[in-house]
Amino acid sequence: YPPPPSRSGGARAAPLSLPPTLPTAPAAAAARPSSGTGGEPEAEGPSRATAMLRHLLLKLRATGPVTVAEYMREALTNPGQGYYTQRGGIGESGDFVTSPEISQVFGELIGIWYISEWIATGKPKAFQLVELGPGRGTLTDDILRVFNQLASLLSKCDVSIHLVEVSPKLSEMQALMLTGGKVESNPKDESAYMKGISKTGIPIFWYRDIQDVPPGYSFYLAHEFFDALPIHKFQRTEKGWCEVLVDIDPEVPDQLRFVLSPSSTPATKNFIQPEETRDHVEVCPEAGVIIQRLACRIEKDGGAALVADYGHDGTKTDTFRMTQGRTATLGPIKQREFLKNMGIDLRLQVLLQNSRDTATREQLLHSYDMLMNPKKMGDCFNFFALLPHHRLVHPDKKHKPESKSPLPPVAGFGELLLK
Repeated sequence: YPPPPSRSGGARAAPLSLPPTLPTAPAAAAARPSSGTGGEPEAEGPSRATAMLRHLLLKLRATGPVTVAEYMREALTNPGQGYYTQRGGIGESGDFVTSPEISQVFGELIGIWYISEWIATGKPKAFQLVELGPGRGTLTDDILRVFNQLASLLSKCDVSIHLVEVSPKLSEMQALMLTGGKVESNPKDESAYMKGISKTGIPIFWYRDIQDVPPGYSFYLAHEFFDALPIHKFQRTEKGWCEVLVDIDPEVPDQLRFVLSPSSTPATKNFIQPEETRDHVEVCPEAGVIIQRLACRIEKDGGAALVADYGHDGTKTDTFRMTQGRTATLGPIKQREFLKNMGIDLRLQVLLQNSRDTATREQLLHSYDMLMNPKKMGDCFNFFALLPHHRLVHPDKKHKPESKSPLPPVAGFGELLLK
């Protein structure tokens, strides 16, 4: 093949040695530039890794270097070979383990958070729980268990679950876990591509895009969702900002490498702020778009969004500023602080008292350590919340400061008051 033209025009992109970064689990497992010889996770198997690599090599030979965002999108969600579309990759048998897979307590406390917010906003007659990227369904399953245990409290409330999932493989796993596999595909007159009833009797719907979820008072959940979205990477150079691209390594033709664009790209012009002081920047435009959609929905229909994501150097905070004042934002707060505020210590004591064997107790303590230890997950993950402004400030508070009783605090971001 002749050398492909540089997408940016002019000279071919220069090779680049990137500063060491910690890719997130899915990116590390599926979207790492490498041949299929040792760079891919063992569970992937050589055939799929090789097929994906072949697909990427053909694409790069035809187009020249691609953005990191385009590369990640192919590696993760390509219909034929994508990591998420073809396999789960989550849980003990997968490539990475998330907090809900470690302990049931994590999901239970998230469930309590939504109940707490529902009560604080006057117990509306209906709410939708909308999870973005629900993994294997473990988190929703734990939340549904809490809803079931508090069924008498929710008896007059119409609760429904709405899962936004692009992966056919993962939606199968979710359906099996949540409904026992009893689902209807492509239901008529509905925007959902699948629906079913949970084991506890609550309707569940599946969608490919958040825009397909019906409007209405909703609680949104995004756990390790934004972290897996495609990003653009940029580096400051003597010539100004250049974009990091993915290209074929000319010395090892079946391997990929990072290169720098020879000059600025449309993304460098659109996504780098003039006042930026860092030398290396990662931007996720898709996250900004989704956050804005969540903010619009919460502003219009009420509800709240809870977001838990991998630690960051300010970029996620930048994304949350994109709510453009439509909603109030709380956080970031470290996972260990959030869970402590939610009463994890008390819940652990109850479970320890109720467990009869040493192995269960050891597992509970190990799980607690994984979630709370600052050197493990405790400081790696942060929690954010999006809430309507009136949830934090009474609309008429400015004019009559004494007229209203104080608003209940938002659980997790301050200590949960147990009555």
